[in-house]
Amino acid sequence: MKYLSLLLLSIAMQAQNLVVSEFAPPDASRPHPFWTVENRVDVGILAGLVAADAITTQRALNQGLREVNPVMRPFVTRGAGGEAVGSALGFGAAVGVAYWLHRSHHYKIERIAMRLMVVGEAGFVANNIVQIR
Repeated sequence: MKYLSLLLLSIAMQAQNLVVSEFAPPDASRPHPFWTVENRVDVGILAGLVAADAITTQRALNQGLREVNPVMRPFVTRGAGGEAVGSALGFGAAVGVAYWLHRSHHYKIERIAMRLMVVGEAGFVANNIVQIR
């Protein structure tokens, strides 16, 4: 009887270990990296679009048009140097928001936000091209 109760207690303890391990996060020991291939591609596309926005904005200013974004206006009216500073600040803010979302474990929102930033910047570039033509 003594051995039977020890055997049943041992089986019960093993069952508890199996149940607990099923609910543990699968990659709890390994953190999710920020610089995945997907993020590298998204950041690269965003960088290219920011550069295209800067070039088309300066070309539009040279044709007599004006910057409509009141936040960027003080930067872009100072020439290419000011444009570079403003673009770098905007790009850094965009990547910083994505990184903050990543660090707070909002991976899905991080991907959505990064894609929305890429689409928004593509829209700005397209608008600049339409205005220049």
